[in-house]
Amino acid sequence: MVAARLAALKSSYDTSPEFRQIVRFLFAGGLSAFVNWLLRIALSVVMPFWLAVLLAYFIGMSVGYTLYKHFVFVGAQKPESVKRQILIFLGVNLCSALIVLGLSVGLNAMLMTTLPVFIAQAFAHGFAIAIGAVTNYLGHKVITFRQTR
Repeated sequence: MVAARLAALKSSYDTSPEFRQIVRFLFAGGLSAFVNWLLRIALSVVMPFWLAVLLAYFIGMSVGYTLYKHFVFVGAQKPESVKRQILIFLGVNLCSALIVLGLSVGLNAMLMTTLPVFIAQAFAHGFAIAIGAVTNYLGHKVITFRQTR
């Protein structure tokens, strides 16, 4: 029974490029988000929370660009210029950064009334990163790393 389920899962994975891409995106995005999250904790020691969130986000985004380009969106159109692709990548991530910043600060303010500061900040930032990942995937799939036809 278990072997049949595993075979069916493997079969669906093998036949669905979209599913494989989402799995790779989740892995690459998860690694980038983890770098982002850990850096935010370290940076919060020496700077205000909101600034640590932004700086950590953009460092994690650099990791994300590299992984997305070479691991996730491998069938994407070759850009006319890498500079243009990076600018588009930054634009998509700027939208997500604003979402992450707004959610992080807003949730943090709400949670700090009932939770210790460290836990409130960690939860607020982690949740905001997850929401930002959804907007990133859609933006990069449709805009930054469009598929060749």
